[in-house]
Parts: sequence; C-alpha cells; structure tokens
Amino acid sequence: MRWLVGWSSTAAGAVGIGSAGAVGGDGEIVHPIGSQLLWGDPDPLWAVGDWRPDEVRVVKADAQNRIAVLGTCGASDEELRLGLFTARGGALRHLTTWPGSYTAVVQVGRRVTVCGDLAGARPVFHTPWAGGTAYATAALPLADLIEANLDFGHLAALLAAPDVPAALYESTPYEGVRRVPPGHALILRAGSREIAGYEPVASLAVAAPSADPGHAVDAVRDALVDAVRARLSAPRHVPGADIDPGPVPGMGPAERRAARGMPVPGIGADLSGGPASGTLALLAAGLPGRPGTVLGHGTGAGERLVAVTFNDLAVGGQEAELERAGTLAANPRLHHVVVTGGEEVLPYADLDGPLTDEPGPSLITAARHRARLAAGSADHFTGHGARQVLDAHPARLADLLMDRKRRHLVRPVAALAKADGSVLVPARVYSAARRLARTPYRTGVEALAERLLRRRFDDPGGAVGASLAALTWARPGPAARWLTGESLAEVSVLLQGAVNRSGVGPGQRPGDHRARAALTRYAADVRVLEQAAEIRFQRLHAPFLDNQVVRACRDLPEALRVQPGARADILRTVLEGTGITDLPPGWGAPSHASSAAARTGLRVAADSLVSLFDTPLLAEAGLVEARVVRKALRGAAAGEPLPLDGLADLVSLELWLRRLLSRRGTCWTGTPARARAVPSGITPRRGALASGG
Repeated sequence: MRWLVGWSSTAAGAVGIGSAGAVGGDGEIVHPIGSQLLWGDPDPLWAVGDWRPDEVRVVKADAQNRIAVLGTCGASDEELRLGLFTARGGALRHLTTWPGSYTAVVQVGRRVTVCGDLAGARPVFHTPWAGGTAYATAALPLADLIEANLDFGHLAALLAAPDVPAALYESTPYEGVRRVPPGHALILRAGSREIAGYEPVASLAVAAPSADPGHAVDAVRDALVDAVRARLSAPRHVPGADIDPGPVPGMGPAERRAARGMPVPGIGADLSGGPASGTLALLAAGLPGRPGTVLGHGTGAGERLVAVTFNDLAVGGQEAELERAGTLAANPRLHHVVVTGGEEVLPYADLDGPLTDEPGPSLITAARHRARLAAGSADHFTGHGARQVLDAHPARLADLLMDRKRRHLVRPVAALAKADGSVLVPARVYSAARRLARTPYRTGVEALAERLLRRRFDDPGGAVGASLAALTWARPGPAARWLTGESLAEVSVLLQGAVNRSGVGPGQRPGDHRARAALTRYAADVRVLEQAAEIRFQRLHAPFLDNQVVRACRDLPEALRVQPGARADILRTVLEGTGITDLPPGWGAPSHASSAAARTGLRVAADSLVSLFDTPLLAEAGLVEARVVRKALRGAAAGEPLPLDGLADLVSLELWLRRLLSRRGTCWTGTPARARAVPSGITPRRGALASGG
C-alpha cells in the first residue's frame, strides 16, 4: 500500500516535528512507518510506502507556497507551478484536470488543500487529532492514530444499502474517520476543516444542453489517449533490478523473476476479449513511446506490449472471448500471454491475503486476479471502470423523460421487450420511468428506509426485472435480506436522518445520481482489489477512472448511452479515431463468465465457507445471525436462486474483519503498543444475537 498523510494544527507549534517525528497534544512522538518527509512544520506531509521516485513530485514557489503531486500525473513542473499560483486565489478544479491518476496537495501559507478524485479511486480521509486535523489517502493510518473502534452503523449500511450515498454519507469502517466525497476537496486552515466541491452541478429545473454526439465521443477519445500517453511517458522501471541476488542454477532471468512473484519489465495490459481492455491494449501498443519491454531486458526490442489473457479451465463458455483476444493479439506490437487457472483460482478458493484499507467484494476474487497479474508487466493497464462510466444506468430512462426526450426510449425498451418476450414490457418500463421522474429525492430515500424497516426485499428476475427494480432513487443491497432486524432498523434511522439534514440532496437527476453512486462503489472496490492482489513492483493503471476520462464520459448525451451496445460502439469509434479499424467479429459482446465462475466457486468452497460462519465476527457485532448465513450458503451452493453478490458482500466483510483483528502492527512508530485501530476488538452490542445462533 502507498498513501500520503499529514495534519494541520490549530496554531504554529502545537504539533511540531523533531528528529523522531511529530509531537502530538499529549506529548507522544509519532512518525509514520516507511515514510519520506515532503515538508515539515507547522503542517507536515509524508509519503508512505514504496513510491517510485517519479511518482512523488514537490514544486515550491517559496517556503510558504508549494504543491505536491503523488501518483501518475501528465503535467510538467511548469504546469504544476502555474497550477500552484492559480490555487493561491482559491481555484481548485484545474488541479484535477491534468492527465493521469494522482492526488494533489497544495500549501499556501497555513491553508492546506487536498483534492480527491471524481470516481473515488483515490479518496481522501480526515479525523480530528491533537487539537487540529489529520488527513491521509488511506483510512487505516488515521484509525491507528486515534485508536478508532469499528463503526457498526457504517458496516450495516455497507451491507444494507451499498449504492446509497445517503446511508454511507461520509463515514468509514472506523469511528471518527471521515471520507471526503468524490468531486470534493479537503481545505484545512490552521486546523479547521472545510469540504468544498470543485465540480459544477447541473440544475434539476433546466434540461441540460444537448451535446453533439460526435464531439462528445471525440472528447472521450482525446481523454483516453492522454491518459494512456501519460503512463507511457513516465520513466520505466525494471522490477527488482537492485535486489536480484544473481543467477540460480537451472533458472533463467524470467524463471527467477516468476519464482519471486515479480512482473516483467515494461508496459502490459489485460486482454480479455472485451471492448474495454482491448481498447486500452491497442491504444498503448499503437501510440508512440515504446510501450513494450525495456530495452536490454527480455526478448523484445523495446516495442511489444505484453497482453495477458486469463483462460478459466474450471468454467466453460469463454471460447468466443478467447478467440477475439487471440485475434487482437495477432497485432505484431503485442506479445500475447495466456494464463490458465483451474479450481485453485475460482472465487472463494483462496481466502488468504493481506489486510486492505477497507472491505470490498473483490476480496473473494483477489487470488484469481493475482494469478493473472503475476504474468503482467511492471506497468499494467486494466479496463476497470469502463462499464460504469460509459453504460447507461436504467434510471437514466427517467432522465430522458424529465428532458422530454421520449423517442430515445424506443430502442432500449424494445431490446428489453425482445429479451423478455412480453408485449407488456414497454408499458411497465415507461410507467416505472415516469414514476421515478415524478418522485422527489426525499420521498425515494424515505421509501427505502420503510422497505428496510419492513424487510421487504423483492427478487427481480431477468433483465426486465433488474431494470424495473433499478428505476428508483435508492434500493436495498443484495445482502440486506440476511441482516438482523436491529441492523436494518439502524440503517433506516440513518436514512431518515440523511433526508432531514438541511441542504442534503443529490444535485442531479435520478439516473445521473444512481450512475455516480454506482461508479463510486465500484471505484472503491477497485482500490481494494489493487491492495489485495498487489504484485511487488507492479503498478495497475485504470485510465477509465481518471478525472478527465470520467468528465468526458459524463458529457456523453443520454440519448447515445442508453442505446443497446453503446459502450462497444463508443469504443469502436474511439479506436477508429486513432487509426485502428480491424476489430474481430463479435466485438463488444456481453460476457457472463464472472457470474458463472462465482457460482462454481461457491459450490466448490461451500464447506469452508460454512465453517467460516460457525462463529462469525459479523454475528458477534450483531449484524447477522450465523445460522441464517450458513443456510443461505448451503442453498446457493445447491443451486437456489439467491443473490450471489450479496453473499460475496457478507463473506468479504467477514474476511476483512478477521484480518483487521488479527493484525499486530500499526502504521506508526514511536507510539505506545496500544495505538492501533480497534484495540479492544469487537464488543457485542446485542447479547441475544452475540453467539450467532
């Protein structure tokens, strides 16, 4: 893991830095482990972890005005300096418009500004500490700093309503540690804090101006090209070049590297056969800048990009995708690597792994991804986020009605009717979309609170059922049905409190609001995946989650994105704009491999999962009853039509809790041994359910 951490004190000298670190309000000396100091008193900032030299840049105008950028940023030092001067006047948005994925921190006198991203893949957290405010790009270090306990309300909301910002608000799994919402910045002035948004919010009263589809797709192409070029122009790194102990009898360089779990040098990309990964692989291979292996290392001449395809031998039905991936890999600028995996890399098969900053569903598939990424490159492109930024959430149909664009509903509704085979589908979908368009935000959240309180959980069947269920402001999560009544009541109270807060609202139309919430949840899970499946010396790149790409995708007209096959068509146009036209037949066809793998993995690992919930920590916390979850796991393994993603949420949260409570270390040195998160473990809140039954 890599993060930055710092704090702002109420007055100069309240928190000072000595040779050992920082002195807090109680006189203790603290210092983040494995850190490098970027700047010191009175508002210090550290970079923690295995940052590459080019990933940490500090540009100073003078002793009181400076900017730090951590991550992959396509701006030059001169552009950073100009951005610093502009930020002195209070402007923030321009700090988030450079290509790449990064976190920008600006210090102007005693004012410190930390900018989060739009998707939520690079979040910012904060907490009161030592009379001021501590901040970081990871929640666990702050939880260690204040010895935070678990926030059971947040954990309940994470299971009951994971896609509802009103339920999660700005909370984290740790009490007292708060999250800066996506699209916002944390502004600290001598210890006091303020959360400010840097993105303009569209009006609900006036229809958005009609954007030209051609220009909008061109903007997506330009943003993607800039995002890929920012990675290609960064310095190349040879994994483990400074720690290779030398030759091993009977092993070549590649075999030694594989034995140590190190990636190959250079640039690589996933190549699943889908449009997102294929687009990035072809862009990276086609742009100037030698995207392949480093000169002098490996067998290439510095030109070929390593394209990795995963072939799941335990789950069939991927022949068409593998064939498309092979066709794409015939490009002479690509070096195709096929990684095979059997039952040992199915979801739920290998549940051992590192502790991540937060819980996420991807914990159950981390070993599967790690097996693929181990064959990848030091800098590896992934197509994560393409579906969330390009596809249309079903609730966007209500947005079209609000903008009086009914004719654009014809094709998506016809596609649903064809899939369902019923002539009643158009009327049902139109009625649900019209109802949502006329429903206020407060009413929608209150309806969800009532559903949770009354334990009303429907099971949408098929594409039509899922679309109808999504045509709401908010709906229960797939794991909500297995929570205790007390937990659901607690989340219901949280929702009621959210709608009663003055000034709290989505600020967007229902479809736009639901799409942003879905992107935030997915980006958070990608962050968890990056930590759980981390390969030493490797960097994963997800350009579709970059700020400028997200902005360009948000400007796509609703009428364009709701059409069937819109994502594949948009990415095909993007590639055509860069001169890539020879795409294989079936480009953009949907894949169902992940759901099939999840069901197979659950069936194979059923016994171990049931044992995991013999005495679960979730039951000790009063969130579930163990016997209920065990029954659900056995039923799903036997083929009952239960929501598998809900079970994944339960299993991943239980795994995360166990890893958190079993850790012995802390993120800080120089502190007493007690200074770590959740020092006293889980305290049962409800005696009747503590045993888990």
